[in-house]
Amino acid sequence: MSLEIPYRSIPDMFLKRIASTPDRDALAHPAPDDSGPVWLKWSEIGRRSKAIAAGLVGLGVGTEDRVAIICNTRIEWILADLGIMCAGGATTTVYPTTEPEDVAYIIGDSGSTVVIAENPGQAAKLGGAVLPSVKHVVLIDGAADPEASPPQTTLAELEAAGAERLAAEPDLIEKIVEGLTHDHLATLIYTSGTTGRPKGVELLHGGWCWEAVAQAGPGLMEPHDLQYLWLPLSHSFGKTLISGIIHVGMPTYVDGRLDKLVDNLAVVKPTLMCGAPRIFEKVYNRAVSSAQDAGGAKAKIFAWAVATGKRKVALEQAGQPVPRGLAIRYGLANRLVFSKLQARLGGRIQKLVSGAAPLSVPIAEFFAAAGLPIGEGYGLTETSAGNFVNRRDRVKIGTCGPALGDLEAKIAEDGEVLLRGKPVMRGYHNLPEETAAAFTEDGFFRTGDIGELDADGFLRITDRKKDLVKTSGGKYIAPSHIEGLFKSLCPYTSQVVVISQGRNYCTMLVTLDPDAIVGWAAGTPLAGKSYAEISASPEAEAMVRGYVDELNTKLNRWETVKKFTILHRDLTIEDGEMTPSMKIKRRVVETNFSGEIDKMYEGTLAEI
Repeated sequence: MSLEIPYRSIPDMFLKRIASTPDRDALAHPAPDDSGPVWLKWSEIGRRSKAIAAGLVGLGVGTEDRVAIICNTRIEWILADLGIMCAGGATTTVYPTTEPEDVAYIIGDSGSTVVIAENPGQAAKLGGAVLPSVKHVVLIDGAADPEASPPQTTLAELEAAGAERLAAEPDLIEKIVEGLTHDHLATLIYTSGTTGRPKGVELLHGGWCWEAVAQAGPGLMEPHDLQYLWLPLSHSFGKTLISGIIHVGMPTYVDGRLDKLVDNLAVVKPTLMCGAPRIFEKVYNRAVSSAQDAGGAKAKIFAWAVATGKRKVALEQAGQPVPRGLAIRYGLANRLVFSKLQARLGGRIQKLVSGAAPLSVPIAEFFAAAGLPIGEGYGLTETSAGNFVNRRDRVKIGTCGPALGDLEAKIAEDGEVLLRGKPVMRGYHNLPEETAAAFTEDGFFRTGDIGELDADGFLRITDRKKDLVKTSGGKYIAPSHIEGLFKSLCPYTSQVVVISQGRNYCTMLVTLDPDAIVGWAAGTPLAGKSYAEISASPEAEAMVRGYVDELNTKLNRWETVKKFTILHRDLTIEDGEMTPSMKIKRRVVETNFSGEIDKMYEGTLAEI
């Protein structure tokens, strides 16, 4: 059955939302003194975005002209994005952590005519690069440099100029919006990629409108929800959420400061929060490590509560009734343990959604046991992010849920997941050969992921097609499976990278969670030591060794980890080891830590 989409474009959807609920809370941002959220009504969001749009028209932005945004997650990002599209333009998203060389490449390859930068520091990333397409730079924060080339202005000045133009031409934006259709370019997102030069993914208005309606259909987003949005808006996951917000009219608090997340959850009290697995891993690590560090009765009660919750979840997952005795014990576990975790997330969470990378099954089981089931989803930048997702009332742990809307999905003979439908990209920008190679003859997009669909249509991703590696003994290994399992076992872990391609046995690089490991070291001779000192200590080596031994009991013989190295620092985006969506760039990691890897393969071990 075809999904009915009642909008011609995102701006058309936006104008309809403003007209429908002008006085309803729309978006909030933190107060300057961090005293709480400051809410803006839809009418105010509309007034400001339309003024920005008119200001951009004054700078020469027209239909499908690209305007780049280099900015962290904040309300101005959304205002600028809506302004770009209301001017008929298309947003080129650039992660604020992107290095100057890649910024220049993305801006140049996209042909962006205007760059909206968060501050002079982000604008400086354009540097001395020759970018003939860029005619103007707009600063969200900071003063414009009168000597700069290209010329600079501020977002406030652009908005004021646009408001002045709208006073003379009040229907300017409406006329532009009337000319936009599903087939016009809305967004150009450059895949950060785990290898190679980023590719610009061309995403159309029709795909985002599809996402908006498809998310609302199964109740993933509802008008009475309150969302906490911290995800990078440069990423397709964040962008698809914006589309849903507009369609549903759901109030959303916008704040990308991760260091404020835990404190603000208690203030904002959201009912919905989406995130990458790393956020849920950190919550899990803190809960488990705090209980273990407390020891004694507290540790025993925590372990009993988790075991009780997991027994309940296992029965529910199997479609079996929960016995009365277990239900009573679970109620006690909830009061004694899980209610505290729920309170840390604001106390009102109804929906948690994980995407952007695989979520470990044991961690998903833990959250479900705690009464906070995570609806894991699946999608790619090339398919507008939201394709499959579990619903709160029907979560199958270990799967990505059923498809949204009328998306077509099938599994190729080699196990690759293939997708076809409205949210799939038009193609890779300026790369016709790569675009052609990305699709099958009958128009399905090749995701590069290996998976399976069960009888109910729930998708299970088993690995990346290109991440399946073969040892020198000819055995295939899925590193992500081993890595996820270890993260669920060791609550002091930050990142794990399994090394095995072309080797005769598996080894592992481990980084420790800076917050969790400090708690672990408290009360020992390591208390007060630096991360590097703790990670290099014999005590840390022994602790990790215990978890590696436990891991190996759960693996096939050829998958077992023979050696490991605790790295002296965590993996970072800045060092090129992680993508902004927290995926590991294996090739970069193996290059940056080649010395540590080589040491683990010195001498000989029996080939597996």
